[in-house]
Amino acid sequence: MITEHLKEIFKNILHSKERIVVLTGSGISAESGIPTFRGKDGFWHVGSTEYLPQQIATHQMFTEMPDEVWKWYLYRRGGCRKARPNNGHLALTEIERLFPNRFTLITQNIDGLHLKAGTSRKNLYEVHGNVFLMRCDRECSQAVYPIPEVVSDKAKGEDLTDSDRQLLRCPKCGGPTRPHVLWFDETYNEEYYYYVSSLKMAAQAGLLLVVGTSGSTNLPILVAQKVHRREGIIVDINVQENPFSYLATKSGGDFIQETSSAALPAILKVISDAARDI
Repeated sequence: MITEHLKEIFKNILHSKERIVVLTGSGISAESGIPTFRGKDGFWHVGSTEYLPQQIATHQMFTEMPDEVWKWYLYRRGGCRKARPNNGHLALTEIERLFPNRFTLITQNIDGLHLKAGTSRKNLYEVHGNVFLMRCDRECSQAVYPIPEVVSDKAKGEDLTDSDRQLLRCPKCGGPTRPHVLWFDETYNEEYYYYVSSLKMAAQAGLLLVVGTSGSTNLPILVAQKVHRREGIIVDINVQENPFSYLATKSGGDFIQETSSAALPAILKVISDAARDI
């Protein structure tokens, strides 16, 4: 529900020169049918052993069983490929169009749905990477490449082919590539995951919209804390209370306990109506 207090917040941002930062997590993608990372579809069987996402999504596991890790990500890529942006994704694209020069979207999702919805690459920070991309595991360069389309998405239990293995080689040095994702045994950096840039945008934010994330990794929490410390306003959209909802109410913002596909179009309408009145 968009209260009068929220309407005033969104109207005020139109007259501000400060940045609007949006932080999205798995909640927005779950509404497009993508299972959350730690759901039942995240588990992976190798023979009789079941691996948790926290085990399979590591560089250690990739070093020991590269085929299995690639199979898991190609399986996940298939689900992401079939998914379509929902009304929440589309509303964020329209909000960006209203503020093209002071809008930043920081997403923890690797599914590419914000790009499918039309969010511009220049305003999008995919801080956990993208399941459709790969890079050299030997780090011969910082280049990131699309996974070749001829490498098929995998069903559970389907093995890599010799052709897949050849195509999943670095175009520059011929060495092995890895999925372009942030693994559990790795840390954020600027080169691949926009660590410095995200905090820089947070330092300029007059409004932070947090959408569908519980803050289980440290960069999103740091972004929210930085906005709060500079007395920016935080609005949290989530179906459950979380650390961001506490910061939102403390910052003079609000907690909208709704799905993103319901709340974001309503926010877009308030901002669009106010923009027409200027």
